[in-house]
Amino acid sequence: MSLDVSPALLEKAERGEVDEREFVDCVRVSLPYAWELISSLVAQVQVDGTDFADNQVPPPSERERGQLLRAMASDAIRGSLERHFGVRLAFQNCHRVAVFTSSEANEERHRRFTSIRAQLLNQSPELRDC
Repeated sequence: MSLDVSPALLEKAERGEVDEREFVDCVRVSLPYAWELISSLVAQVQVDGTDFADNQVPPPSERERGQLLRAMASDAIRGSLERHFGVRLAFQNCHRVAVFTSSEANEERHRRFTSIRAQLLNQSPELRDC
């Protein structure tokens, strides 16, 4: 299961009344490792005054890796996180999450990060089964 959905939130979804803030809170509670990692990258961008930050440290366990994969693989979760934090997210391998601020100048950096070339260059034997 990707998210721990409360009965109240599930009931709202069944009626068609879903507030994105409640969904984001559900993600925060359900996927704490992914939430903390993305939050820390957003904070790094803000503190450093840069337009890019990325994580290159593998998760401490498969549980955390699973949280990160669920957050990044779901269009709904990923999109909600991007809107909540006001950034664009990108993902390579099983743990390399990047945060990009929204700007025309940053579009080229995002394009390079998400390119086929970058994906190939970011491979290593120890990450083959991650």
